[in-house]
Amino acid sequence: MSPFDVDAITLAGLRERQSAKYRAYPADVIPAWVAEMDFPLARPIARALHDAIDRSDTGYQSGEGLREATVDFCEEEWGWTVPGARITGVPDVLTGVDWGIRLLTSRGDGVVVTTPVYPPFFSTISDVAERVIVDVPMARTPAGGYALDLAGLAEAFARPEVTGFVLCSPHNPSGTVPTRDELSTVAALAAEHGVAVIADEIHAPLTLAGTEHVPYLSVAGDDANALAVVSASKTWNLPGLKCAQLVSTARTRPVVHDRLPKEVVYGTGHLGVIATVAAYRQGGAWRAQVLGILDGNRRLVAELLAEHLPRARYLPPQASYLAWIDLTEYGLGEDPSVVLLERARVALNAGPTFGTGGAGHVRLNMGTSPAVLTEIIGRMGAGVGAS
Repeated sequence: MSPFDVDAITLAGLRERQSAKYRAYPADVIPAWVAEMDFPLARPIARALHDAIDRSDTGYQSGEGLREATVDFCEEEWGWTVPGARITGVPDVLTGVDWGIRLLTSRGDGVVVTTPVYPPFFSTISDVAERVIVDVPMARTPAGGYALDLAGLAEAFARPEVTGFVLCSPHNPSGTVPTRDELSTVAALAAEHGVAVIADEIHAPLTLAGTEHVPYLSVAGDDANALAVVSASKTWNLPGLKCAQLVSTARTRPVVHDRLPKEVVYGTGHLGVIATVAAYRQGGAWRAQVLGILDGNRRLVAELLAEHLPRARYLPPQASYLAWIDLTEYGLGEDPSVVLLERARVALNAGPTFGTGGAGHVRLNMGTSPAVLTEIIGRMGAGVGAS
């Protein structure tokens, strides 16, 4: 029996939710922006949370079972052996990235990002951690996709002021998954130039059929000056419960243990820990169904764009539920999301906020039912008048 009926998902039902996705815009707008899926909560996770509420178990997190569940999931999913002592709970992946930068680099240092990329990286690096952003845009492939610009990274890493690199793997917004060879090259360059790597791997469990995700730390090795941040939050739709895992190497574990503030660790949500353990231990069937839906949806996006917005450029992502769409040929300006909100009543992420290469683009969340996705892109086409 399937964990849930995707065709039973309706906009009317979704609008009963009180999360930011469904409260940021008026009711006539279909939200397809923030990285939050529309699928119902996995039953094992719901049971675990209901059980906690029934026993009034809403205190501070103890982390019980989190390390063990993360260790087992990493081993089973990727063959990545992680000692439990190197796993530390943090509230969310961005907090892990922030503290990774603070722990492994110094104020005023240069930190590399690969644009277009997840917008909060910019403010985290410059405003919160007080480092300098060094932009190495993603390279474009002949098929119209994206890849790490290894030559550009080599040049940036050689700069004396550059001491850090935030690796987004799988890449947000393009859905590109770096290969083992690419990651090996990054690791070698980082070791050669003394650059710390903080790998955001939040979308890794959503790697889709035909592609392999390789954990960066499994390639970099135990002596690497590196950290990874992983989480069940995107895969099982748990961001509001606040639980991610900061994974260290043998080299960086003492730094995390000695310098990561205890208030950061205890800021991890108790219900988030409970939900994460349930997800890693019992959420496999639900995730398998979701991966199948997303595999279909990424192809459906291509079909719908061909029908409603035939001049759009889009390459189906290798991971996650984010569609990165180039609408430049429609002349909607640098930020087509403004026009589409006004004319189509669809809320999308603004391409320019992702940095270099984002102008003329939108990011669309396809983590919904095929029917809702069809309505979204149909509205977009009608709003542009391009069908």
